[in-house]
Amino acid sequence: MSLNLVARLGDPSAVRVPLLAVLLPQTTALPPALKKLDVRFGGQLSAACRRRDFRGRRDEQFVISRAGRAGGPVRLVLVGLGTEDRVPALRRAAAIAARAGKGMGAATMAVFAGPLSTVEAEAVTIGASLGAWEYADLKSPVPEEDRRDALTEVLVIAPTDGASLRAGVRSGSAIAAGYALARRLGMMPPNLCTPDFLADTARQIARTHNMKLTVLGRSELTALKAGAFLAVAQGTAQEPRLVALEHRGGGRQAPIVLVGKGLCFDTGGISIKPAAGMEWMKFDMCGAAGVLGAMEAIGRLGLPINVVGLIGATTNMPSGEAYKPGDVIRAMNGKTIEVINTDAEGRMVLADLLTYAIRFKPAAVVDAATLTGACVIALGHSATAVLGTDGDLAEELLSAASRAAEPGWRLPLWDSYRELITSDVADVKNSGGRAAGTITAAHFLASFIGEYPWAHLDIAGTAYSESDLGFIPKGPTGTPVGTFVEFVRGRVG
Repeated sequence: MSLNLVARLGDPSAVRVPLLAVLLPQTTALPPALKKLDVRFGGQLSAACRRRDFRGRRDEQFVISRAGRAGGPVRLVLVGLGTEDRVPALRRAAAIAARAGKGMGAATMAVFAGPLSTVEAEAVTIGASLGAWEYADLKSPVPEEDRRDALTEVLVIAPTDGASLRAGVRSGSAIAAGYALARRLGMMPPNLCTPDFLADTARQIARTHNMKLTVLGRSELTALKAGAFLAVAQGTAQEPRLVALEHRGGGRQAPIVLVGKGLCFDTGGISIKPAAGMEWMKFDMCGAAGVLGAMEAIGRLGLPINVVGLIGATTNMPSGEAYKPGDVIRAMNGKTIEVINTDAEGRMVLADLLTYAIRFKPAAVVDAATLTGACVIALGHSATAVLGTDGDLAEELLSAASRAAEPGWRLPLWDSYRELITSDVADVKNSGGRAAGTITAAHFLASFIGEYPWAHLDIAGTAYSESDLGFIPKGPTGTPVGTFVEFVRGRVG
């Protein structure tokens, strides 16, 4: 069910909704803008702050019911912003507020955080959408006696500056739609989210936003001599898909190319993964989902810039036809790859995508992939690894990731690490072992780039979560949709 996000200028005490969420910083003083609301609720807000029942700490919640007065909101939920920077704090708190509203069965709710700039209103809008999102497509209806109203509308309220508020809600809604698409693709079971389904999703984006679409299959990839991509795909009966979406908003300027790994399911192939937890490998296409989500958002925003979204989609399966350790594969650019581990398959697909990107004569290429378990060991689930051959581009991406509340951390790409993927029989081997696994994977990718600035985002630890994060439930996070969009917006003009 889609969520309607609405900008509303006015006094929060007067909005007639079942639930009003008030986002407050860490303080014991009630802001003057909430005095009317405090009166309507019989002084409960000021009392909660004064007694420190509510302290405004990050993720803190405090629910208040109305004390008999007619009009205005029926219930309040106070949500703490903590002491973080205001924009990411607003996004997180709005997500928690929307989850609370959904849990209470509020069909409509409002969110108030005082005056909002365009950037702040956008953050609240995105956060509310992230918190309200769920994937219920395959669940049976809840019995009527247990059913609650679904949250279908969120009003973002500010007391002043309607132009900034409306602009922020409008752009936030566009980015939220990109997140929702990426998360839906990620959450879908792998028997439904197939390479063909990703191609069909790209087809719908192209039709809606007037983008050029290219979809290649096994025969076309064979003609292109995309041996690395095809090696991964040769173990599955499903047709592999290379998909390119072109948003042409910038005239003749060189495009940005966003590249995504789309392993719709990864068994590890012949180097098969352990059975326990293998179901999480449906999320191995989150790089591709992030690209498609970003292209949806970019199309809705109508950004005046040229962007290509490029994904490679297949499944990595063990079979009598599957590629195997010891094989030597020739990639699209002519380089040979010794296969050490068939579970290092994402980099094989990306190798040919990065070569394919040369034809667009790009201003920059950024790829995203759930590429290495080593990244989770190094950075946990709090940061995306950023690596690349262009320092300025890497720093630009780190800044974009920070603005998107999807923090990244740069890892070195020193030449000494490349020795770990030196092969005795080929130009390069596809795995250097456990040591510095995230870095050696990036070095492998660097063997296949063209003469363009390139950076790599390893989102293995940030694209999905195996536990509830509080502000969003377990499952796909939508990363790196926000990073991609902020990076592209940063290049406009």
